[in-house]
Amino acid sequence: MKFFEYMAKEVFRRAGIPVPEGRVCCSPEEAEKACRELGPVAIKSQILAGARGKAGGIAFAHTPGEAREAAARLLGTELRGYRVERLLAEQKLTIEKELYLGIAVEGSARRPLLIASAHGGMDIEEVPERAIVRKPLDITWGMQPYVGRLVARRLGLDGPLARQFEDVALRLWGVFRHCDAELVEINPLAVVEAPGGVGPGGGRRLVAADARLSVDDEALYRQPDLPRVEEGTELERRVKSLGLSFVQLDGDIAVMANGAGITMATLDVLARYGGRPANFLDAGGGAAADLMSCAMEALLQTRPRVMLINIFGGITRCDEVARAIVRVKRDMGFSVPLVVRLVGTNEEQATRVLQEEGIAVLRHMEEAAARAVELARAGQRG
Repeated sequence: MKFFEYMAKEVFRRAGIPVPEGRVCCSPEEAEKACRELGPVAIKSQILAGARGKAGGIAFAHTPGEAREAAARLLGTELRGYRVERLLAEQKLTIEKELYLGIAVEGSARRPLLIASAHGGMDIEEVPERAIVRKPLDITWGMQPYVGRLVARRLGLDGPLARQFEDVALRLWGVFRHCDAELVEINPLAVVEAPGGVGPGGGRRLVAADARLSVDDEALYRQPDLPRVEEGTELERRVKSLGLSFVQLDGDIAVMANGAGITMATLDVLARYGGRPANFLDAGGGAAADLMSCAMEALLQTRPRVMLINIFGGITRCDEVARAIVRVKRDMGFSVPLVVRLVGTNEEQATRVLQEEGIAVLRHMEEAAARAVELARAGQRG
């Protein structure tokens, strides 16, 4: 279960990790009041997705009037598939340097992994591997202080700032263990000037400017004190209510398949050809035409450049899928190019139904993925 930033920061604050003072705002008036109390503020959309700054979900305000205007502009907008319903207005920091610090479960090794870098911030994904420090942690012994000191040295920190880093890293490990977390992350871990220019960091201090916390769903029963968050975008929740698995991503090719295995394989093959999925929908086995047409309508709402349907008919009959495609075409039309790969049960009937509607059917997954990527690139050029 993912937590909103303001929730994660409250957990971090209770653990002794320095965070900026802030207020949760659900209206422009509340944002105006927060700025009056805190001074210049960063106003941050609270959604369960990253890259908010690049998507325009963060604004800065120096006066209460600016805070009110920024909140009015952000509230109610759709950001990375989520509707912005609340904001976090917090003290604006003057950041000297941005670091990265996180602890995640390394699934393949079945152990926690501390990850850190001297180059944090919005472009953390672009940081080269050689600039990232990775330290496996022993789940029994936990994180020892020497690990924090070692990592601080690798990041180029020394003196009081290195001791602060060690302290923050130990407290972050405490959150990870106490909350049964899958991920705890501070990005950026900001180096800022201490009030009055003096402090334990020799005039500088570390502050968690952002916070992420994701707790293992299977351990939630042990966490009665943590709040519960309903995950997923509005569209994801609506599709889930139909009994289908659907995840929104940030590419441009909508993907519908039947079964987790073939769905993941479709994403892999798309990636091999350089394609990026806008989402994926696992229609499962045995879905009827009515349900399939609902699924396709949901995919079209995400405004992809291409829709790729990859069905291996077993329990799911290909002719049912074909009839659903025809129904969507007649009812609302396909606003984007459609690539269909159908093989399996009642394949011949399905091919005949689709060809009568002028829709071509491919037999091989690789061929379909390559065609989808080609069409998506053509759409980008257009």
